[in-house]
Amino acid sequence: MPILLALTSALVYGIADYCGGRASRVFASALVTFVGQVVSLTLVVGIVLVAGTPVPDGSTFAWGTFGGAAGALGLVSLYHSFANGAMTVVAPLSAVTGAIVPVAVGLVDGERPGGIAYAGIALALVAVALISGAVGERDRPTPRPIMALALFAGLCFGVLFVALDRTDPDSGLWPLAAARMSSVPILFVLVLVLRAHPGRHRGPLLLAVLTGFLDMAANLAYLEAVRGGMLSVVAVVSSLYPASTVALAFALDRERVDRWQGVGMGLAAAALVLVTLGRA
Repeated sequence: MPILLALTSALVYGIADYCGGRASRVFASALVTFVGQVVSLTLVVGIVLVAGTPVPDGSTFAWGTFGGAAGALGLVSLYHSFANGAMTVVAPLSAVTGAIVPVAVGLVDGERPGGIAYAGIALALVAVALISGAVGERDRPTPRPIMALALFAGLCFGVLFVALDRTDPDSGLWPLAAARMSSVPILFVLVLVLRAHPGRHRGPLLLAVLTGFLDMAANLAYLEAVRGGMLSVVAVVSSLYPASTVALAFALDRERVDRWQGVGMGLAAAALVLVTLGRA
């Protein structure tokens, strides 16, 4: 079940990222992220209140708050990168760091997946590198600063993955509520500083709202997955989100996927099978 939940989170993360990236081509990425996070905050607070989950200890709140701040910075960076580079390059690059950080932390903490899972983890990283265009020609040039920003976004996501893993397993959705309680104020200040506003365009705001729903659903799936599985395995599976982002960019934006990126997608599927078989 943890692997299935992690796979679900990857699929939904990828769709959410695509929607956020498209909206950021019209609005500032900070505004898009802010709108989405406000929607997520409203959802998760409502669920927590209806569920009646007891308020957790300070440690869970601290980790949730820390993870929320990192996640907000990661999304702003990712959406800006999408708006100024090729999604087929940016999404996988962010996933590389997003996977490496929790894998390293998990191994330091003593997690020891099966040998097949190690092979799957390594294969997943290779797959992400290929999908990013490390080999072959890119259809749409992506400036190096944007690539660097994509890697920073991945670092932030990796921190979020680790932070959620550190929260109390019996705290329900409070970690996600704490995350949004920290991210929304940060983004609000950022929007004010940048003087970002929607102007006359309203359509992309609907994408930003949809991003909020999808992002919360993906976070929920990940949280449940990491509570039942190993961080080093669950995070890698969740980091396969570029597959859905790239697929949408290919189908809707006509971004071309070259031969090596296609090979990378195939390796990503093989990595998922290996990680699943070696999860015990």
